[in-house]
Amino acid sequence: MQAYKLIAIDIDGTLVKSDQTISPRTIETLIRVQKQGVKVTICSGRPAYGIAPHADTLRLAEFGGYVISYNGGGICNWATKEEIYAQTLKPEVLPYLCECARKHGFSILTYVGEHIVAEGNHVENNPYVQFTSMRNKMPIHPVPDFLKEITYPISKCMIVGNPEPLQQLEQEMATHLQGQAEAYRSEPFFLEIVPQGIEKARGLAALLTHLGLQREELMAFGDGFNDIGMIEFAGMGIAMANAQEVVKKAADYVTGSNEADGIADALDKFIPRLPDKPC
Repeated sequence: MQAYKLIAIDIDGTLVKSDQTISPRTIETLIRVQKQGVKVTICSGRPAYGIAPHADTLRLAEFGGYVISYNGGGICNWATKEEIYAQTLKPEVLPYLCECARKHGFSILTYVGEHIVAEGNHVENNPYVQFTSMRNKMPIHPVPDFLKEITYPISKCMIVGNPEPLQQLEQEMATHLQGQAEAYRSEPFFLEIVPQGIEKARGLAALLTHLGLQREELMAFGDGFNDIGMIEFAGMGIAMANAQEVVKKAADYVTGSNEADGIADALDKFIPRLPDKPC
């Protein structure tokens, strides 16, 4: 059986249940594999601040784990809090992003410190902005002019809104931003704009190089569109039962859902518990 030395885990729809908690069995299993010497990294589109509570629950600092934020745009050694990799958006793309959001009646947001800075009509009551606030446990700071309020550098922006028109905008922006930035949806209602070339797989490739590991030693769990790259890249790519069908097709294995300890089931299968040492 292949010896896996790094496990990469998406958060939403993968690590956490719909109530944003991690099940006790999943926590116990991830701590168990770390005690067996396997490194764990949480790999999410969230900022590091929004990942921190889950990283601490899994005791990543104690076991030398890592946090990959902004869909691969930043990598932090959670034990030392050293940032070992960071990519940021080019400032010149920001006016175009604002123009697109305003033209289509969407809200645009980014993360500044411990706040979500957001512009849009009635942004305080926008269900999609509220959702990202809830996910990251970050308060919303509404602003009348996004460009005047944000501070550089910026790792990621999001345009949020109804899925169907947002899908059309995704295609338009992906073409316009070619060579400058990436635009893709992580959820049907979240359009993420990140630096050119940034995706979870590339962030994981940088982490593997840092750790001196090979991709065959990587296991990755995910459920969303933005997890396809890392699932295809990993030696063992695992999709959750609740994953989008296209994600399942990209995976080497489909485990149980995020509501039913799918991560724990797969880890017990592919990284068995070591036998107890004789007294």
